[in-house]
Amino acid sequence: MYKILILEDDELFKESLEDFLQDEEFEVVTASNGEEVFEICYEQKFDLYLFDINVPIVDGIETLKELRKTLDDTPTIYLTSYKDKDVLKQGFLSGCDDYLKKPIDLDELLLRIHSLLKRSGKSMKEIVLNDDFTFEPRNRRVLKNGEDINLAGKVIDLLELFLEKKDAIITKEMIIDKLWNYGEEYSEGSIRVYINTLKKLLGKDKIKNLKGVGYKIEL
Repeated sequence: MYKILILEDDELFKESLEDFLQDEEFEVVTASNGEEVFEICYEQKFDLYLFDINVPIVDGIETLKELRKTLDDTPTIYLTSYKDKDVLKQGFLSGCDDYLKKPIDLDELLLRIHSLLKRSGKSMKEIVLNDDFTFEPRNRRVLKNGEDINLAGKVIDLLELFLEKKDAIITKEMIIDKLWNYGEEYSEGSIRVYINTLKKLLGKDKIKNLKGVGYKIEL
């Protein structure tokens, strides 16, 4: 299930947006100002941000700027009532990927979300891993002949990383950033365990060890 963080201080609109996205089977977390976003992002990772610009304490533009400084490249859509081109320019310079002007057409928003997730490598469609296994990105489930095999959450996280970056080399740092929150303890041993679990699932030859560099998936 894809996870979206909403930054919005209009409670009625925020609740409407949350209900709509939950009905579309997204997991949703909300914040009312930038400081709340920082606290939430310290502990959780997201697939997409939906940020209003004009929020209290730390506005949406400054919030995204700070997140980008931490190398957080989560796809971001601004939802804003601003029409001033300079403000919108600042929004894109801060690192946003798209924007919609309020009032928002929810069907259009859903199309933008799906498009952005697809562009960022987060497919919404079922992915065939091999003859026995398929992956459902929406529900984060790996199925064997249609049955959920109940993989651990961090193994799913690692699989998502490999699928999102399937044409790139996956470094240890990328794995740590994906699987553990900032400041959370990790171990080299646990990384090896998760890698080996995927090798057993996909086949040993499907994940290549690039000594001193990282890993690469070949599906």
